Amino acid sequence: MTRILHRSIAHRYPVAESGRGLTIRDAEGREYIDASGGAAVSCLGHGHPDVLAAMHAQLDRLAYAHTSFFTTAVAEDLAEDLIAHAPPGIGHVYFVSGGSEGIEAALKMARQYFVEVGQPQRRHFIARRQSYHGNTLGALAVGGNEWRRKQFAPLLIETHHVSPCFEYRERRPDETPVQYGERLARELENQIEVLGPDTVIAFVAETVGGATAGAITAVEGYFRRVRDICDKHGILLILDEVMCGMGRTGTLHACEQEGISPDLMVIAKGLGGGFAPIGAVLVAERVLEAFESGSGMFQHGHTYLGHPLACAGALAVQQVIRRDNLLENVRRQGAHLMRRLNERFGNHHHVGDVRGRGMFQAIELVGDRANQEPFDPKHKLHARIKQEAMARGLMVYPMGGTIDGARGDHVLLAPPFITDAKAIDTIVERLGDSVDAAIGTIQM
Repeated sequence: MTRILHRSIAHRYPVAESGRGLTIRDAEGREYIDASGGAAVSCLGHGHPDVLAAMHAQLDRLAYAHTSFFTTAVAEDLAEDLIAHAPPGIGHVYFVSGGSEGIEAALKMARQYFVEVGQPQRRHFIARRQSYHGNTLGALAVGGNEWRRKQFAPLLIETHHVSPCFEYRERRPDETPVQYGERLARELENQIEVLGPDTVIAFVAETVGGATAGAITAVEGYFRRVRDICDKHGILLILDEVMCGMGRTGTLHACEQEGISPDLMVIAKGLGGGFAPIGAVLVAERVLEAFESGSGMFQHGHTYLGHPLACAGALAVQQVIRRDNLLENVRRQGAHLMRRLNERFGNHHHVGDVRGRGMFQAIELVGDRANQEPFDPKHKLHARIKQEAMARGLMVYPMGGTIDGARGDHVLLAPPFITDAKAIDTIVERLGDSVDAAIGTIQM
């Protein structure tokens, strides 16, 4: 009997014993291809020798020093590395231990920024439906994942949500993609006007949608219009690249492909590749300058900020990605993954959409492809697919509630950046078999 309160109390989890490259081996000797990087975390796969060596060397020097007393050379080096490759206007880094912590910090930074510049009346955050920003209370409040929010709703701060850029589900037949993006931009601006432009702190968005809706990408021009609207009303733009960032979509930062820079950006998963818990908020110079000329501090903190061991792992991960030209591999193998997914599922009666960028792609399941009607949620198709995939030695990241928090199923793929074409072929083959087997267990 386990003494761990697991995510699902009744489920019996296999025991992960070792990992190397793309695979994890359990205590029974079964191997699983990690085609989702856990939760889009393991960008270099498992057991990368260069990262482990860097962490061992740091552990020999210093394991921990509290940031109220010291900085460390490795944290400073990681910060310099991140800023050297950051979007224009970003000048500083605030280290945390993961994505939810990063979003909490960014929300507080945004609020404190307006206090420092003499606009304390600003109190509203606007985000999007069908988004996910983390499980701490502030992150959950700005998130739009209704299933995760529901039972905790009385504890959440008031936030406001507009439509996601979800072209497959929400673009009208009479709209071009550009017109659809303009409609969403007008919706955001209308919400700002309703609240009062001088009361809004920030707009929060995933650059590419993650777990809640499955790798949804914005239409051309959408984020440029969002950036313009935020600038027009003096509102900060907070981008959540916890899942889609740090190379996952083929560029180091997903916002590079949108042609914009945020005021605050949260990164995590691919920053450290799962070798140790780490995340960060990338901070625009103007935000830092407001703090410097005001209180001279950011009123926030956690015990493990800038943990030396985590920083050493993250710095090594980023160095390996550049040294081995892995972003090019993400683009090349991401294109192969998209081709193979379309070959396998493009005419599948129960797959309505194949979408995503780079090594961050998803399929959306439907009961009827012609009318996009989802499977009845009672079937929990996403859970069946996960079970069938594990039985075939494949780890994928399926979720339910794709459409509105209750209806819809999708499967997210986020394989490590080191994945080659042969592995992708195997991943798609096993996924296809898993989807067909799972659907076969449902009485249609």
